[in-house]
Parts: sequence; C-alpha cells; structure tokens
Amino acid sequence: MGAAIIENERIKRESGQGSMSKKRILVVDDEKLIVKGIRFSLEQDDMEVDCAYDGEEALEYARNQEYDLVLLDVMLPKIDGFEVCQQIREFSDMPVVMLTAKNDDMDKILGLEYGADDYITKPFNILEVKARIKAIMRRTMKKEESRAGRMLVKGNMQIDCESRRIFIGEREINLTAKEFDVLELLATNPNKVYSRENLLNLVWGYDYPGDARTVDVHIRRLREKIEKNPSEPKYVITKWGVGYYFQG
Repeated sequence: MGAAIIENERIKRESGQGSMSKKRILVVDDEKLIVKGIRFSLEQDDMEVDCAYDGEEALEYARNQEYDLVLLDVMLPKIDGFEVCQQIREFSDMPVVMLTAKNDDMDKILGLEYGADDYITKPFNILEVKARIKAIMRRTMKKEESRAGRMLVKGNMQIDCESRRIFIGEREINLTAKEFDVLELLATNPNKVYSRENLLNLVWGYDYPGDARTVDVHIRRLREKIEKNPSEPKYVITKWGVGYYFQG
C-alpha cells in the first residue's frame, strides 16, 4: 500500500471519521488467509485493524501511524520480521508480538533481543492470540498511568518515566520497551534483589510463557547500553545465585 493511502487513512481518523476510542492493531503476515482470519476476529472485539503483507509495507504503516500493538510474522518478504522489529524500536516503543512458525527457542530469543514484547508460535488458537493482545495492552495502560510525571535520578542517570527517556550525563540512551521496563522497576526499588522469575512475572506478566533466559538476554542488552564497562557494571548488579538489583 502506498504512502498516499496510508496518509488518507490517518487524516480520516484524525478528522473524526474513524473511532479514536478503538484499540488499533497492525497485523503483518504474508499469508493472506491468516491475516484475514486475525483481522475478522479482532474486529469482532471492536478493534481497528490495519494489514501489511511484507516488511517494507509494515514499516511504512508503523512510521505513519500509532498502534496499540503490532502482530508481526518472522518470515516476511523484502525485510524479515526481526529487522522490522529492530527498526520499529528505533522510533517507537509500541508493543510488538512476534509470530513464528517454528517451535524454536532461538527464534524466540532473537525476537526478544530485537525488542519484541512477546511471541506466539504457529499454528495458534485465535483465542490465545486475542488473550495475549489484551493482556499486553492492559499492562501497557497500567504502566502509563502509574509513571505519569515521575522522574528518577540516580547519580548522573536521569530516567523520565512519563516520556520513557533515559539520559546518562548529556547523552540520551535508546532502550527497547522491555529494557526500559526492567530498568524502571529496578531503579524504582534500589538495592532490592529480584530473581529472574520475579522479573519475568512483574515485567512480562504472569501469563507470559517465556523462561528465565528472557530476563538474562534483556539484562545483558541493557548493560551494553547503560554501563561504561558491561563486564563490571555499576548500575545493574548481579547477586550471584539470587538475581539482579539496581545499586542505589
């Protein structure tokens, strides 16, 4: 779909011809029957759905629209889902759920490394997809309400919880949505040790099907971005055999 059509849809929504109260989802998959089924089911729940069938089209939508969630297949023409997710994270923290045809731990870990919030393995039950989408959107809404106007200052680190921006000195650090969530939780509770299971439950949610390696991946990526020497961290510290904490 061309940029002109996307722009026309945006103008229509902003002018009140579309429902601004509806949750907006971008579904990206090159299998049109799958997209059609997901779209129909989500629209039955009064969600507004846009559809893209390759990576380039997905990025065009994501850059021109605001979505409550992106449902993103891994195997896409032109640009694969991992690259699409990584590029989305350069300009937005909108939740991204990856769809993978493989029951492969490496695919799941790669998706999380590139900034995905969750993953669903094909073939899937559409009821599970809808439950995951609604759970992620509920958590996102609660976090936005709780962080309004809050600023955390830790030494030369400043964390603006409302705008979800972090600065170390004068330098802004670009974090993925989940990296920011982990850091915010730890920094809000300095010196409190969280086990991997605690972090998995508090950041990803009790219904998240992942394992503790998800936490380790995000801690490693977070340290690479905020620590001067990631192998000798001064912010996010490992309590060996227990978990992680923020040094206050």
